[in-house]
Amino acid sequence: ILTSLEKLEVAPPSPGQLRHVFFHNALPFVGFGFLDNAIMIAAGTQIELSIGVVLGISTMAGNSTAAALGNLVSDLAGLGLAGYVEALACRLGLSIPDLTPKQADMWQTRLSAHLGKAIGVTIGCILGMFPLFFFGDEEEKLEEKN
Repeated sequence: ILTSLEKLEVAPPSPGQLRHVFFHNALPFVGFGFLDNAIMIAAGTQIELSIGVVLGISTMAGNSTAAALGNLVSDLAGLGLAGYVEALACRLGLSIPDLTPKQADMWQTRLSAHLGKAIGVTIGCILGMFPLFFFGDEEEKLEEKN
């Protein structure tokens, strides 16, 4: 037997609530993307300049090895920094969207959350490419050595 509460239809989230869900998910992922890319580029470059040169690995193998190990370092750092990124997002006043459990499970809400994460991490990764501005000299020196 259905109770009267189960028979009630829940209104989908308003556009304002969906924007709130979007930004609630996007902001931390900007931080994640930024840290992930910045650490991966910095670590990968340092690995390439040290291990690649010492072991005499070819440029192709050295780049792949450095990228893989840089990604490992970045992922491990991301595990450790995840709590700090979320805490910073909370400090910036990022409140949890006021939704009912049924609204939170609706396709519109899930889509808004996934889009927020995808766009947030994209922006963060682009911003996290800033170390590339500082590594031009090292790559030129590496090419001169080879």
